[in-house]
Amino acid sequence: MKYIVVTGGVVSGLGKGVTISSMGRMLQGCGLRVTSIKIDPYLNVDAGTMSPFEHGECFVLNDGGETDLDLGNYERFLSISLTSDHNITTGKIYRKVITKERRGDYLGKTVQVVPHITDEIQSWIEEVAHVPVDDMGNRHWEAVDEDDVNGARDAVGIADICLIEVGGTVGDIESSVFLEALRQFQFRVGPSNFCLTFVSLVPIMGEEQKTKPTQHGVRDLRSLGLSPAVIFCRCKEVLEEVTKTKIASFCHVGGPQCVLSVHDVSNVYHVPLLLMEQNLHRILADKLELDKIKDLEGRLDLTMGGLEEKATMWNLIEGDVANEQVLVDLDNGQTLCGVSGMTRSMADWAHMAFKLDGF
Repeated sequence: MKYIVVTGGVVSGLGKGVTISSMGRMLQGCGLRVTSIKIDPYLNVDAGTMSPFEHGECFVLNDGGETDLDLGNYERFLSISLTSDHNITTGKIYRKVITKERRGDYLGKTVQVVPHITDEIQSWIEEVAHVPVDDMGNRHWEAVDEDDVNGARDAVGIADICLIEVGGTVGDIESSVFLEALRQFQFRVGPSNFCLTFVSLVPIMGEEQKTKPTQHGVRDLRSLGLSPAVIFCRCKEVLEEVTKTKIASFCHVGGPQCVLSVHDVSNVYHVPLLLMEQNLHRILADKLELDKIKDLEGRLDLTMGGLEEKATMWNLIEGDVANEQVLVDLDNGQTLCGVSGMTRSMADWAHMAFKLDGF
């Protein structure tokens, strides 16, 4: 199992969920099976009792779990079905550890954040990462002989890569225990099975793209024993080469090619294409020793072509949603400006937007 972790700095709400979903969609295009985990550092057990005005809408999973909306992004982008265990919160971890302590599982030892909480986080990640989330297999993996690991993996639908999003911002007190657990986890699974990435903000002041916030964010992360291999830079405009070079120089990554521009686009379906154009799949292939990506690059171009068509369709719908004839054409399965393949969900969305706008 390979693990890709996405953390964020400077400010929250930069789009870590969309970034990790887009990364997963790109890896699926390379023929890999992916799963995802969202870590929320708050003390609530789940998002069900939290005000949507404060935290946003709650997403309900198939098993009834009430979770952060990012899990909805994962399911929508990756066509997977997650469980409530795929959303890890501080409340869940502490509840589990305290239950074990009350039951006497720790045999009278002093229960501490390190190692008991951090070990529980690592064990939870490893166990949930092996839960099949696509249409193949049962809910959980079974022990198999080492000689038949690959065959068993295919049989039960275990993912090749687990994507982990750490909510909040690096430097928050709440997320510190999870970052410490991940620092330990990188040695537990080995360097070829662990890749850390960082999403940061590059503000524009005047006409200059400022790199100092990203430098400070990466410095905070490295002070915790974690060094990102890839930096995603959120910016209103395309990142300039001089900006990439400066960030790469000060943030200890493998070069400007590891600093990716994730600038504003018209809709989120463009983001996987944006990452592919900057060769993120090749960077991950080298870091995680994913030979399968190199063998299937031609397949990636074909599968991502369908995503490009979807992104174009969303642009057309958003621009023409006031046109009632457009909705009629979509319902009849006709092409729109040369683009075909409209899904039912897209047509439903267009109808809803049409009504809400009062046309």
